[in-house]
Amino acid sequence: MSVQDAAGSGWEAELKLGFESRGGRTVLAERRHRGPLAVQRPFYPEGEVCHVYLLHPPGGVVGGDRLDIRATAGKESRALITTPAAGKFYRSEDLPARQTVRLAVNDVAALEWLPQESIFYRGASVISEVDVELAETARFIGWESFCLGRPASGEAFDRGRAAFRWSIRVSGRPLLIERFEVDEEVLNANWGLQGQPIGASLFAYPALPKELASMRTIAGDRAGFGATLVDGLLVCRALDNQIEPLRRLLVELWRAVRPDVVGREACLPRIWAT
Repeated sequence: MSVQDAAGSGWEAELKLGFESRGGRTVLAERRHRGPLAVQRPFYPEGEVCHVYLLHPPGGVVGGDRLDIRATAGKESRALITTPAAGKFYRSEDLPARQTVRLAVNDVAALEWLPQESIFYRGASVISEVDVELAETARFIGWESFCLGRPASGEAFDRGRAAFRWSIRVSGRPLLIERFEVDEEVLNANWGLQGQPIGASLFAYPALPKELASMRTIAGDRAGFGATLVDGLLVCRALDNQIEPLRRLLVELWRAVRPDVVGREACLPRIWAT
């Protein structure tokens, strides 16, 4: 059940998921939660792969809230985690909101972390951390997308701050350690986001030069796009001033890279169509 801190410092919520391969199918073997985080029953639109929708019943995050999400993909398991809607981070008074995601992928397992975008309202103060630990033979695709303010409604992100932290390690060896903070100055600076309030990153491991070439072909001469490949980790970045084109691009990139990285053709979660 939801329990709010008596001192008014925000909601504390924890969710722990564990996936295991049993009889040729991945099952959600562990599901524990405290506070307002939960998942729906697993779906199996592609047979073996377990699709899970992560739910945050309050519908939004405010200053002082702390969300802690942990998922482990056991040996030979196959799982995809997404969300039914965009995450909303509202104005913070004093304390920042914090969302921490820790993902562990064991030998010959595949995990996809594909949440819908996060919307940071004017005045939001947020720390978002994603830590990924991969076994040597693990497979992983993950993305993160954000919208600063609400451009379609004329709301600029002229107050607030969002801090993004990603780390991806293989057998303890760091492939990516990233820290990025954005406020009004960074959003509008030529050396920052150049006034583009919407951005996304996609990560895939293990990848080869042909996947890198495929990503660049899909993006074409699209402004604000970049892709690189370092030690088998594919990293794609994109900026835009509208969420729909960026969302479509992410899905196109995922469709193209999934067969080689995860070994399966893309199967869109049904919730994305609602």
